[in-house]
Amino acid sequence: MARGEFAARQLEDKRSKWRMKDPYHKRRILRLREKYDPLEGAPQAKAIVLEKRGVTQKQPHSGIMKCVRVQLIKNGKQVTAFCPRDGAIKFVDEHDEVIIEGIGGSQGGPYGSQWGVKYRVTHVNGQSLEMLRSGKKEKVKR
Repeated sequence: MARGEFAARQLEDKRSKWRMKDPYHKRRILRLREKYDPLEGAPQAKAIVLEKRGVTQKQPHSGIMKCVRVQLIKNGKQVTAFCPRDGAIKFVDEHDEVIIEGIGGSQGGPYGSQWGVKYRVTHVNGQSLEMLRSGKKEKVKR
């Protein structure tokens, strides 16, 4: 590699030539995260609940995670979203409108020992799931 006094042009050329070999640069330039993300780069999205589902955890944990299968309103894609905390699944029914957000796994992946669950439910029919769960608000009838 050039190191001399007049090597700047060669260094710039080689840097730009081999830049697409860097996987992080390539993913950012080609916008692969937004392209394959069901939320299309947005932090939250509205969805309609299709069914309630129990998802088993990966080893070494045991237990059934209470999740819902939802269909996004913006593009019709289906994802599985986790209902956090005790008794939260009781306040989510089929055909409810929910707001989901990313669950916070590294690089947009699943969080901890949950198979393929990358999103969590935050609101049900415009009411915060945490407020419903703690009894501070009641679910609106539709």
